[in-house]
Amino acid sequence: MAEITPFTYRPGDSILHLLDTRLKFFIISLVNISMLPAGFISTGFYFFMLLFFFKKTGLRFFSMLSNMKFFLILLVFVFLARAFTITGDTVFSSFGVTVSNQGLAEGGMVAFKFFLIMLTGIIFSATTKPSSVKTAVQWFLKPVPFVPEKRVAVMISLALCFMPVILRQAKEVSDAQKARCAHLQKNPIRKTIGIVLPLLKKTFLSADNLILAMESRCYSDDRTDPEFNPSGKERGFFFGSIAVSICLILF
Repeated sequence: MAEITPFTYRPGDSILHLLDTRLKFFIISLVNISMLPAGFISTGFYFFMLLFFFKKTGLRFFSMLSNMKFFLILLVFVFLARAFTITGDTVFSSFGVTVSNQGLAEGGMVAFKFFLIMLTGIIFSATTKPSSVKTAVQWFLKPVPFVPEKRVAVMISLALCFMPVILRQAKEVSDAQKARCAHLQKNPIRKTIGIVLPLLKKTFLSADNLILAMESRCYSDDRTDPEFNPSGKERGFFFGSIAVSICLILF
């Protein structure tokens, strides 16, 4: 049985599961762009809104955090990079390294925004079928000239499907390395290479197996795509997303 990861689709009947995928793409794009000038008040409001949708869709917030520990470590590095490079009122200075109030504030805000974007993507992945993602991307790209919309849509949907596979394989490689006491390696470069190279090999082999499976089933771009089935709540979410976007920009 495949392991459930934060990016795995979870069947359900919540309003987000039934919402038109095209509108989900629009909302994510609009909110992520509006996140750039957002301040502390609006991002905090958006965070509690995401917690509400986590509960409505049956997702467990703290369980998700435990599965995203590597991403959280990355956010720590983002925070430290901002804290050490932004000049301002000095809070701490030692060995040529200076930390300022402005650096701490901006580093925390940037890391928090990245965290909110990741939460938004997790909710989208958990409530949207890969086949619906393919159909929506194809619908958006169809008017664009010289773009093979069907092929691009398949590539994007497969990329989303491969994210949980890659996470599962990374865990398998990590467990295998620990069983061989590789986690005791103190050299960070060798330790990283020992995980990355086997993971890349397993990922490419999985991709090759997928290609062979698709070819053996005579896959082609000319297929009958599923039709969109709006839930009827799209108008409220559309205007609600615009209101949230305005709040993010102004506050």
